[in-house]
Amino acid sequence: MGVIVTASSRGIGLNVARELLKRNARVVISSRNEENLKKALDELSSYGEVYSIRTNLFDQHDLENLIKESWALLGGIDALVWNAGNVRCEPCLLHEATYVDWIEASALHTVAPGYLTTLLVQAWLEKKRRGVLVYLNSVSIKEPMPPLILADVTRAGLVQLAKSVSRTYGKHGIRAYSVLLGSFDTPGARMNLKAVAEARGETFEETWEREVLGRTPLHRTGRWSELGSLIAFLLSEEAEYMLGSTVVIDGAMTRGIDI
Repeated sequence: MGVIVTASSRGIGLNVARELLKRNARVVISSRNEENLKKALDELSSYGEVYSIRTNLFDQHDLENLIKESWALLGGIDALVWNAGNVRCEPCLLHEATYVDWIEASALHTVAPGYLTTLLVQAWLEKKRRGVLVYLNSVSIKEPMPPLILADVTRAGLVQLAKSVSRTYGKHGIRAYSVLLGSFDTPGARMNLKAVAEARGETFEETWEREVLGRTPLHRTGRWSELGSLIAFLLSEEAEYMLGSTVVIDGAMTRGIDI
């Protein structure tokens, strides 16, 4: 299976790419940071067939090139795992956000995944191929985290995107899922919590304990093998009847239930 994983030079994207390579997928990783991308490619090469394409998710040409080059490298694209980092102002509260911050969040969390979806659906329909889209999202769209208001609002649409794609194109073998992540130990997560801790006058350890570990009865963050197994399942034919689903992997962090 040939898979694109976006924003995959570090953090969640890098670890998802590694887990998929372990499960025999052929993977294209992407990042706008060439240095980080080279390091990631070197690290992942021992796990399987992996390629890298420098991609700025805010740039239309780069998004188009990502699909074009990935298709050539992989001999066709079977799946996209959408992942994105933070907008520059986060963590920031609503009253601190500027107009430009909202534009940036919308471009990153709505326009970019939406346009990549359009490009892939067009290609799959034209070539009569099946395809899978997995949008990595956050449980904070269910229980908002005020310092991540821009991401919470603009990522919420990915749930609708997955459902709409599945209902419209499921008959063509094209399916999509939204995965709501709880806490995973990444450089970005630690950077955000350090900023929150400083704003509150707390130590990082105090904030990490309460805001991350203390939110789940397991008292730990998610394991990459758990996330990798979930995504591999969603990419498989065994998950076909789940098309359009929103899947939560958060260690019971969120308190509500969906009916």
